[in-house]
Amino acid sequence: MRCAITIALAALALTGCVNLAPDRAQPQVTAQLPEGFPNNENAAPYRPAAWWTAFQDPVLDALVADALGDNLDIAEASARVAQAAAQARVARSALLPRVSASGDASYSNTPLSGSAFGGFPGGGGGAQSSRIENDSYSLGLGASYEIDLFGRVRNDYAAARADALAAEYDYRTVQLAAAAETIATYFEIVDSRRQIELTLETIDLLADRAARTEERFRRGLTQSFELYQVQQDQRNVQASLPQREAALDDAEGRLGVLVRVYPQAVEARLARPLTPQLVFDEVPAGLPADLLGQRPDVAAAWARLEAARARVGARKAERFPSITLSAQPGTQGGDIGGALDVANNWAVNLAAGLTAPIFQGGRISANIEAAKATYDAAAANYARTVLTAFREANSAIEDYEENRQRYRLILAQREEARFSADLQVRRFEAGVGDYVSYLDALRALYQVESALSSAGRTVAISRLGIHRALGGDWAAPSAPDWLAPNPVEMVPAPQEGQEP
Repeated sequence: MRCAITIALAALALTGCVNLAPDRAQPQVTAQLPEGFPNNENAAPYRPAAWWTAFQDPVLDALVADALGDNLDIAEASARVAQAAAQARVARSALLPRVSASGDASYSNTPLSGSAFGGFPGGGGGAQSSRIENDSYSLGLGASYEIDLFGRVRNDYAAARADALAAEYDYRTVQLAAAAETIATYFEIVDSRRQIELTLETIDLLADRAARTEERFRRGLTQSFELYQVQQDQRNVQASLPQREAALDDAEGRLGVLVRVYPQAVEARLARPLTPQLVFDEVPAGLPADLLGQRPDVAAAWARLEAARARVGARKAERFPSITLSAQPGTQGGDIGGALDVANNWAVNLAAGLTAPIFQGGRISANIEAAKATYDAAAANYARTVLTAFREANSAIEDYEENRQRYRLILAQREEARFSADLQVRRFEAGVGDYVSYLDALRALYQVESALSSAGRTVAISRLGIHRALGGDWAAPSAPDWLAPNPVEMVPAPQEGQEP
């Protein structure tokens, strides 16, 4: 027993001194990360937050809140987090002693005939007993502990914790994706509704235009080609309406999946006017490492790299001996009272065991090679994730800036189209213009309004792209005046009258 205790104390003294895992290191490509995004020339403080509230739309805010609370992808990711956390606790249990309790009761009644003991004096008349009867009761505890001398258990636990952390970051990635998809789908619905409104107005306008052109054709004031062209334009616009309505239904259905409701419920929630405000905040400048560190997919890739590194150490430790300590205290007696008499019937068994692998058929070496290959793959995945994140952020910044400029140009084009339509109104009222020219100018205005609606949706989507690329929000000054979205003000139609 003294020898076992000596071995145990020596092993405990060495516990935690050996770790065979590789040193923590960044892959070369991530160590060479540039200090700034080439396409980012602005500067503003960075702040992860509920960035979708910048659109100032209570309907959108409620939908995002529902998506974050009820989305089924998020629920699935949450279950994976719980699973990974439980697996980490399983791995941690190997670091602690195992204690068990036992109780045993036995009764035996065996014959003596043919045995070397012969008979024993029995009852009255001096008769001999021909059987042996025995009762035995015991109570005990069993405890065992593996001394993690070379870090196998610690590294397995570290790997499990890193896996749990990666699952948590995956959960945050799904949250970010669910919020972004909800916002993108919402803006698609807003744009689709606006496009349907403009399409219906254009159909009415073209119907009026076709009727007037047909009247002019009957009067010999225009050629059949012009009438045919106007009628074709009317049919083309009418044919586009079912497609736009189908696209709206599809978007509403996808939004229902995101917030875990059926399309009928989505339609009820979107029955009110949808008024998201376009915002044009500047993109903040900063170190990519600081910004990309906000991305949960980058953090998840790093956590998986750490898990793979720890498992290399765990598999290497399997080459070395393991030491197990065990203790079995208990009591034993011929009846229940004797088993409970700890003072007189106690018993104890202490042991220390050492097990070392000699021949495993190459299993340990193969496991080490597999762990190293997994580590190399995780390192490559982490480097690719960082490179992809940097590219996405840089491209998103450039795309956002170009879409802002495009919106600016279409906004100016709308002002020109409104001026042209207003000019045709004044010409008609002054008797120097015709009503058909006004209808043509008004249709041109509708076309610009349609392009502006699509451009606004594109700006919103590209803004979301930056939020997803940076993993959060930024705080920046308000939009410049030339980007402030103006409400749509249609040019008033002239009073009906005889054409000049």
